[in-house]
Amino acid sequence: MVNFGNGPTGKGAGAEQRLREFGITLPPSPTPFGAYVEAVRIGRLMFLSGMLPVIDRKPQFLGCLGGELTVEEGYRAAELAARSALAAIREELGSLDKVTGVAKLGVYIATQGDFRDHPKVADGASELLLKVFGADMLSGRVVLGVASLPLGLPVEIELVVEIAD
Repeated sequence: MVNFGNGPTGKGAGAEQRLREFGITLPPSPTPFGAYVEAVRIGRLMFLSGMLPVIDRKPQFLGCLGGELTVEEGYRAAELAARSALAAIREELGSLDKVTGVAKLGVYIATQGDFRDHPKVADGASELLLKVFGADMLSGRVVLGVASLPLGLPVEIELVVEIAD
């Protein structure tokens, strides 16, 4: 189990430095495709809306896993959706260093037929969060295959993070 509540100099400190060290670039913070907001802060938790593999509102991947897309493309789509989540957090908080814990990661994958490599696709998001926040802040995760996702995209992630006071 992950231990949260470490304050602004706790485990979340250094996320911005890790981005630089790993050469990870974030896309522009996403903007809603409908009547909702990208992030809601309730107490010390920040709930992100579903994050998609888009840049400047343009889909970077289309289709389903087990159909038009390979596991590697799904992995990259999940990783891009997670980068968008990080961009939304940074936009809201000013710095990823204010994140003190990753509480939950949900990965929804549009699949066809008997596709069974959901964990390999979801690792695109999980491994990015591992690089940025470190092993002490990895969360539990839910991975689901679904018939379709908004705009014909292959992956959508949801993320809940704990933030410093």
